[in-house]
Parts: sequence; structure tokens; C-alpha cells
Amino acid sequence: MSSVDNYRLNLGGRELVPIIVGGMGVDISTDALAREACRLGGIGHISDAMINYVSDKNFKTRFTQAKHAANKKWQDISDKSNVHFNLEDIRQAQLNHIRNTMDQKVGSGAIFVNIMEKLTMADPASTLRERLRAALDGGIDGITLSAGLHTGSLHHMEDHPRFRDAMLGIIVSSTRALKIFLRRAKQVSRMPDYIVVEGPLAGGHLGFGQDWKNFQLKTITTEVMEFLKSQDLTIPVIPAGGIFTGTDAVEYLESGSAAVQVATRFTVTEECGLGKDAQQDYFKANEDDVIVSETSPTGYLIRMIKASPSLRSNQKPMCESLGYMLDGEGKCAYIDAYNETPVGADGRKENVEEKMCLCYHFSKTTCYTCGHYVYRLKDTSTKNADGSYQVLSAEHVFKDYQFSKDHEIALPAAVQVG
Repeated sequence: MSSVDNYRLNLGGRELVPIIVGGMGVDISTDALAREACRLGGIGHISDAMINYVSDKNFKTRFTQAKHAANKKWQDISDKSNVHFNLEDIRQAQLNHIRNTMDQKVGSGAIFVNIMEKLTMADPASTLRERLRAALDGGIDGITLSAGLHTGSLHHMEDHPRFRDAMLGIIVSSTRALKIFLRRAKQVSRMPDYIVVEGPLAGGHLGFGQDWKNFQLKTITTEVMEFLKSQDLTIPVIPAGGIFTGTDAVEYLESGSAAVQVATRFTVTEECGLGKDAQQDYFKANEDDVIVSETSPTGYLIRMIKASPSLRSNQKPMCESLGYMLDGEGKCAYIDAYNETPVGADGRKENVEEKMCLCYHFSKTTCYTCGHYVYRLKDTSTKNADGSYQVLSAEHVFKDYQFSKDHEIALPAAVQVG
């Protein structure tokens, strides 16, 4: 039987190990994780979700503090239409993140950034434009467009000197969504360099409705490849979502996929930005602990662990400091849900049931988004004497995908105590 190592991804003039680590935010896919995938010959993603906050955390900038100071007069007012980001701060935060990652890059692989359209940041067009162009300015190898149709994203970049040099890709969950994006791509004569097909078992936000169980990644991937063939387009197709073993990956590669994108198994690695306590919660999760929820203010379904603290919170909106989910009119579904939630007999706001404050909880890593197979993570590690599970290295997980066969999973070497 073949292993993933029998295949290579040819992309942008490079020959790569066909393993891509997805871009998990907020700073869950850290620069260290992305660089490790790159060092090993694959592709690693960073994410620019809540980029000002990430810059503050990693580079001691004060963009969040400055935003709060500029907007604090609106903190007790539900109308957030006057709350805005400083566009130059967004640009500088993105440059900090990208340049720091690229300056430390080693290996024969590549580093991409995942850029979500749904992070509307109170000014969807201008803030997205700054993030896209700053990523190119910072020297990123590639940009993966996610969480939206990105009908205007290529236009934002088309006059940039690196528009045709950097690799550009789109994440879709259907052929219909791909067709919409390709129509815009043809208008600027810039086809995507790769297409990530994300299925219903993926982690975080999903491109499906409540009927997500009716869809299969293999079916959608085949449909996308057949459509591209019918249009005489030779664009690499990369399935994502529910690919848990190297053998899972090989099944796609044998069927014509160019590579696979994986993420869940990297959440419990030393290089991942997920907190240590949260990693143990991921290890210990059972299948019935995984839910698909309507509580994201984006309007998308979101897969997460039901013990996530974000699901039982009455956090006051912090739009003046954060506000990454505000739309162009200064609205967010969480604000509405918070305002409609009554105050209890103790004088405290009751827990908000309908929506969650993504900005706050992502900043605290207390929103436990996950892939469907998170409950299988316990089978990828060993249990310590204290009942906790051994956190893995990104190299261990990457190489297990690359070399394993017959759905086997290599366990880490036992840690010697004393």
C-alpha cells in the first residue's frame, strides 16, 4: 500500500509533500506550527483572524488599547456604527505577523496565510483590502481565501506587484460556490492556483446548513474535479475535513486530489496555540461531546466541543477594543442576543443562549472549535500517570501522515519521568 510520501504536490514551481496544515485562528495555527510544516516540506498556514490582537500578544504592540481609547465613548451604547479600526494599524499588525513568520522560515516547503472574508471589522471592504495587500507586502508565499465567496478579494489585489507571483487559493464547500468565485477570477484573468474543498466534518465554521450530514467530502471533491475538467481547467484540488490518517489522505491522492489539508490532529501539538488545559479537553472529548452549533454571530454553523466556556457566557460585548465581527453598519448578532437576554434575580445578566461573543472568547482561547473527529485524538497519544495525555510534536504528527499505512497511527515515545 502507498503512503502519502509516494506523492508530491506541484505548486508554484515547487515540489512539496502534499500535506497542508490548515489556518486555525485566533493564532491557534501559530507561526511556529506553520514553519514546522514548511521545514518538513509541506505547507503551513497562519491565520490573520483578529490580527491587531495577535500583534499585540506577540509583538507587544498596543493596537487594541488604542482602538479602545478612540472608541470608548460608545461602550455603553448598543449602536456601534461609529466604532472603527484604524486601517494603518491593521496594515502594520498584518506586516508584523507575516514578516516575523517569513523571516524565520526554513525548509523546502511554503507558508500561506488564511484570510477570512467574514471578519467584517466594521468596514468589510477596506479592512479586507488592507489585510490582503499587507500579506503580499510581507512576502507571504500564498493566500488562502476562506469563510466567504470572496467576490471582491481579487479586485483588491489586482494592481499589487505580487498579485501574479504569490499563490492564491480559495476554500469552497460546493461546486456552486466555486463557479461564483471563478467568474470573478476570469474578469481579472487570475485563476486560483489551488482549490481547497472543505467538507462537512471540518472544524470551526462550516459552509453547510443544518443538512450538513447529507454531504460527503469525497462526493464534493469529485464533483469539483469533474467540473474543472469540463472547463479545461487544471487547478490542484485539495480536500479538507475529516482526513484523520495517512491512509485517509492516500485515498484522496489516489483519486486525483493534489494534496490534503488537515488540522484537528495538530491542535494537540506543542507548536499549536491552543492552551494546555484546552488541549487536554480535546484529548478527553467523546463523540457525543461534539456539536454543530448555530451560536456563531457570523451566521455560519460552527463545530465545537459542547464544554466550550463560550457557550455559557454572559460576556458584555467588547466592540470598542475588539469588534472584529461588526458589519458595515456596526451590527453584530451577539450584541442583539446580549441585549435581549434578561437580568436575573441576582441582578446579573443571565447567560446568553442564542449567540456567543467570538471576539472575546477567541482572544481567551475559550471557544473550543474542532473537527468532527476530535474525539479520536485520545487514540493518537499516550496517557500519563496523572491521567493527562502526552502533547505531541508537530513533526511527529506530520510524519505520521506522511509515512503511515493501513490506517495505523504512530504513538509517541513514552516520556521518561525522574
